[in-house]
Amino acid sequence: MAYNITQSRQLFQKAQQYIPYGVNSNFRYWGDETLIIERGQGAHVWDVDGNRYIDYRLGFGPIILGHAYPAVTQRVAEAIQQGTMFAATTPLEIELAERFTRMTGMDKVRLANTGTEANMHALRIARAYTGRDKFIKFEGHYHGHHDAVMFSGPSTPVARMGERAHPRRAKASLGVPDSLRHDVICLPFNDLEQLEATVAIHGHTLAAIMVEPMMGNVAGVMPQPGFLERIRALCDQHGIVLIFDEVKTGFRLARGGAQEYFGVKADLAAYAKAMGNGFPVSAVAGKAAMMAVVEPGKVAHGGTYCGNVVATAAANATLEILETQPIIETIFERGRELMAGLQIILTLADIAHAITGVPSMFSLMLGNAQAPTDYRSYAANDAELYGRIARHLIEHGVLPDDDPREPWFLCYSHSAADVAETLQIFEDAVRTVKIATPLRPAYALAA
Repeated sequence: MAYNITQSRQLFQKAQQYIPYGVNSNFRYWGDETLIIERGQGAHVWDVDGNRYIDYRLGFGPIILGHAYPAVTQRVAEAIQQGTMFAATTPLEIELAERFTRMTGMDKVRLANTGTEANMHALRIARAYTGRDKFIKFEGHYHGHHDAVMFSGPSTPVARMGERAHPRRAKASLGVPDSLRHDVICLPFNDLEQLEATVAIHGHTLAAIMVEPMMGNVAGVMPQPGFLERIRALCDQHGIVLIFDEVKTGFRLARGGAQEYFGVKADLAAYAKAMGNGFPVSAVAGKAAMMAVVEPGKVAHGGTYCGNVVATAAANATLEILETQPIIETIFERGRELMAGLQIILTLADIAHAITGVPSMFSLMLGNAQAPTDYRSYAANDAELYGRIARHLIEHGVLPDDDPREPWFLCYSHSAADVAETLQIFEDAVRTVKIATPLRPAYALAA
């Protein structure tokens, strides 16, 4: 049956009458191909035309267990029967904080609603603790939509970032005040030489070094061996706060997040996404002495919806399952199967490629066999070829993002059958895009 998104297109046209560009997040905008999703269950979603997709977007990463996971939705449904907002602390918040700190190894935690909020609060806490204003971030790293971090992000053209040896602080959005440039220093990821030279000059003025431990918004680029460890050492040497942005890596790489996975401890960290299996919840957590600056009347932290019953019930249920069941191990097993199959198919098709990231969150780089180490080297990727393959996948029931910057995400509900179906459709996509190259049945080898 031919791929049909007539209802999606009609509803998208209606949406544009009331919502700018028809979406409530620019990352959901696919022009005339923008999908209207009606429901999700497990590892699958269905659009309003009835097309079923094996979902590898998973809401940009929050869905760690599966869509509408019964053990989570039931806990939320039960909790909200007693109310959702009280302008007071609830037992659910205390239960969540206890489990959260045990799993992450952080001393204290404050709840919020989005990754943007969590990163914003982490930077404010670091500045209050050190009495300094400047901070380092890395090119292509995304820390939310608050103005202070909207420089040299994952959608900023490399040409605007200047020479590698003299990087510019390129605004990632119109509407960001130029005055904020003064307090941010943007550096290439994985470049120890530039980092050390910069800290040697500016260390006494730096409140924080903020980093995605792996690049969750640019192709799952991994830290080079020793890079995170050296950041940790430089922060200790110069009294700088090390902030890990664990919005995507937290509870997805390991139960203790990227800090457990890489064996490097941050001073503060921002969490969201997988923490609530799709419910809106986030957290900023860290060492007790640093978190202590969030004193009423001194350092601002708050929000009407922080710690609301819906979010805390969902997070309690999700983290309990992650802590007590082999969820992450199962996801990694499925992810390794998928990565191995993709590797075989692309190799047999003689398409230069690199697969970056980890089994629960990985990316495909096409047209270049050299895995990128930073945002600038990522630009050598053949995004047009990836886009053509992704379009075929989507039209045949497999839903990655059509942008190679965004990783493929896996959840506990992805089955061996889902992986097998995905690889068969991926092989068809490669064959279609590269008709002149006959392929052997690659997935048979992977299996």
